[in-house]
Amino acid sequence: MAVEKGLTSRKGDRKLYDKSDPRAALKQSGVSFISATGLIAEPQVGLFYEEGPQIDEPSERTWLHRGHNFVLAYSELKPGAVLERNGQVDEYALILSDPEHSAQISAGSETVEVPGYSIVFIPPGDSSITMPNGGKIVRLFSIESKDLAQQCGNATAYDEPRIHIPDFEPWPEPNDGWKIRSYSLKVEKEEGRFGRIFRCTTFMINYLEPQIGPRNPHKLSPHHHDDFEQCSLALKGAFEHYLRRHWTVDMDDWCDDVTISCKAPSATVIPPPLIHTSRGTAESNQLVDIFCPPRIDFSEKPGWVLNADDYPMPTTK
Repeated sequence: MAVEKGLTSRKGDRKLYDKSDPRAALKQSGVSFISATGLIAEPQVGLFYEEGPQIDEPSERTWLHRGHNFVLAYSELKPGAVLERNGQVDEYALILSDPEHSAQISAGSETVEVPGYSIVFIPPGDSSITMPNGGKIVRLFSIESKDLAQQCGNATAYDEPRIHIPDFEPWPEPNDGWKIRSYSLKVEKEEGRFGRIFRCTTFMINYLEPQIGPRNPHKLSPHHHDDFEQCSLALKGAFEHYLRRHWTVDMDDWCDDVTISCKAPSATVIPPPLIHTSRGTAESNQLVDIFCPPRIDFSEKPGWVLNADDYPMPTTK
């Protein structure tokens, strides 16, 4: 698929969903994925349970894994660990998945105590995260954090340009200015809403409902994205990610179907326009879908983005 910069919409999926899936009501993007030929990025798989961390210090072990537009940092921290960012260029995200591990976050003149099982958006500039009891956390940075991008285990994965994915552009600043914003993940499930979605200027995070037991193999959701990556972060359980590449007129572009089997913790970055779907296979599975920048189609669905009032959408996209 060859897509000219500036003409892509980031509007959503080409999809085949079970009728019970809320995404079945999403509008098609209107962007054609058909092309004569074109370079497609390879999936980027980070198996944090097998690979050594990029940062290994007495109080911190951190795995760094990148996509086209972002860097994911998965950290295991000792009690009292402090993670600092000085002169951070843009807003970044923090996922506190464990209800038992809180964080103290400082940014500028502001300090906030955030309980576990929360998502936090931290403003640009100087900031720090202190973990009084330690724990496992995930931070998300845009590709503008070049110091982190250079440390990633797959730092060179995008050295060859990928024309399917537009360069990163942040969304508009929050309505009432920069500050630390935290949101509890204790959100009641609601009919017709997909997952638990939060967005900021740089990311959209969908903390999906836990899947108890293996996913029904007769109700999968094969779909593809025209012009943006999906990062599937496994925090609990085990998953199989099924990937299929569209054919072009050039047989050199053709590939066999791929199944990526992974346990938690891991992150799989799925490039466009690969057809993909995922199936949890353990007794308890937790997946988090991450997009950088946010998705238009999810944002257009009333009630889907739980903090939509805090962050405006782009006026034109």
